[in-house]
Formats: sequence, structure tokens, C-alpha cells
Amino acid sequence: MEVFDRPEFDGHELVSFGHDPATGLKAIIALHSTALGPAAGGCRMWPYASTAEAVADVLRLSRGMSYKNAMAQLPFGGGKAVIIGDARKAKTPELFEAFGRFVESHGGRYITAEDVGTTTTDMSNVARATRYVSGLGRAPGEAGGDPGPQTALGVFLGIKAAVKFKLGRADLAGLSVAVQGVGGVGYHLCGMLAGEGARVLVADVHAAALELVCREFKATAVSVDEILSRDVDVLAPCALGAVLDASSIARLRTRIIAGAANNQLAQGQDGTALSAAGILYAPDYVINAGGIISVAREYYGGATQAQVTTEIHGIPQRLTEIFERARRENRTTNAVADQMARERLTRRPQLLVA
Repeated sequence: MEVFDRPEFDGHELVSFGHDPATGLKAIIALHSTALGPAAGGCRMWPYASTAEAVADVLRLSRGMSYKNAMAQLPFGGGKAVIIGDARKAKTPELFEAFGRFVESHGGRYITAEDVGTTTTDMSNVARATRYVSGLGRAPGEAGGDPGPQTALGVFLGIKAAVKFKLGRADLAGLSVAVQGVGGVGYHLCGMLAGEGARVLVADVHAAALELVCREFKATAVSVDEILSRDVDVLAPCALGAVLDASSIARLRTRIIAGAANNQLAQGQDGTALSAAGILYAPDYVINAGGIISVAREYYGGATQAQVTTEIHGIPQRLTEIFERARRENRTTNAVADQMARERLTRRPQLLVA
């Protein structure tokens, strides 16, 4: 497998493979950029069908983290880790401690945290072997802990910004929102949407998670095959990436796409197809930055949860700037966001650590 020739490779600084036979750990860490600070990004645990599939995912995710951290003006570069395995069957404290040793071997160039398939408990086990970890427990009022609710808040505020820009509405009352994936982020997002009076449709591969959201928030369950093609005002992809491609875009019946999933576009040109269809796309790494904002402030210390919340409330302004620039320049929102992120990485702006 030639990493350098993969289409997902984007001048990454380092791609490393870790294996611990005693615990069964098979992990990959990718550092895309450390231009703005240590490469930070969560650790995903997923039963990839092949090592090649895991490599493709970690390369795409780590580049997205460089762009996300740059756009959020955080003192972090971009990195990501993946553990190959079923999070529902293969987890052990020893496995995550071994992963912690793998993180530690990078000497602080990579900072890890939760992602799909991992939790605060897992990160506590990672912390037994390294200090280069965030997303741990916190005292009341302190910044940090599970970043999922913070990601959800940013997405919720971003949806409101997109609705205001596209539909001219300042609220979500009576609007329909389809949420694909109701895990750690999607669950909290559904609660916020329901609290604003939105009509929420949900789909998830896990029946228990689906039932919980429907019971607590009076959401309407639809099948995972149907959720992307429902006639709704907003589609919020909150599961895995690459859900928007030529096939799925042709079936969309929404005016706005604004969700928490990373790498929602299968390819960059899919943004052109969305624009041609009259669909406003909120670039994923801009709208879903709430979690990494929380992780950053916890890692560097000294911040309160109130300060994190204030920073997350800056997400709508960044999105609106992208929307307006894309309209003014007749470009796609993802192309505008990518350019802005690359410019910030090149300029190496002076970033403040709270």
C-alpha cells in the first residue's frame, strides 16, 4: 500500500502505524500539519474492512482537522487517529492504555481526544500512559469533558445561521430537520432542535439510540435508506463521512445541508453539484468545531465552560462570512472555506491561548 500515492494524501507530515499484540491494538495516527501548533484531533474506533480503508479515513480526517483548527483560530495543527476494531466488542482499558503509549511516542506532536466509537472513559485510560490527551472529566464550570454536546451546540447555531441566510428565518419553529445519526452529537442536536419547535426526523443504525431520541424529543423515525431523500428544510448528516456523492445528491430534497459529520462531501466537486441544485452547504469543519474548541481550552487549561460557549457562538459569524463570500464570488461554500483555511495555515497567524 503506497501512502504517498493515495488521493487522500495531502502533504501529510507523518503517518504512523501502531500495533500492540498483547491487547490487539491496531492504530494509525496521521499528522497533517503542525504549522499552528501540535496536531490535534480525536481518536476514532471503527471496524474498517481493510487497512487501506482506515488509512484513507485517517488521511481525510486529519486534513479536515488542520482546516477546522485554522478556521476556529485555535493553537492547534491537524491530526487524527483511528483504531481498527468494533467499539461495541473489542474495547478494553488495556487497549486504550496501549494506544496512549502510541500517542506518547510522538513526543507531543499529536494530541488525542474522543471521536466516533470512543468516550471520556476511554480517554481516561489513554491518560494512564500519556499527558497528550484531552476530553477527560472536568469539575463543574470548567472547560472540557465530553466534546459531543459542544459540537452539537455549534451545529445547532450553524443551522440557525444557514436558515437565516437561505430562508430569511430567525427561528426554527415549524421547520423540518432530518438528522442522520443520533449518537453522541446527534442526540444532543435533536434536543436543541426540538426545543426550538423544529419537526425532527431521525435515522440511525442502532435501534436503541433511535428509540431514545424519538421518546425524549418526539422525533419521527425513518429508515437509514430514506433519511437523505426526505423532503425537509434542513438535512443534518451526523454519522460518518462521504454521504454526499453524485448518487445521493441526485436524490436530495432539502434546501440546506448543515450537520456534524466530518468529510460529508465524497469529493470536492460534489459541492458544485449541491450549489447547482440550489442547496446551501455549511462546510463541515466550520460548523462542527464546537468540540475541538472545548478540547483545546481543556488541554491548555484556565478556561471556563462559559468561555467555551462564548467561543462556540462565533461559529455562525464564520459561516455567514463564507456564505456571503461564496454568493458574491459565485463559488461553492466548500471552495471558499478551503481557501480561507489554507491561507490561515500559510500565514501562521498569532493565536492566543486562553
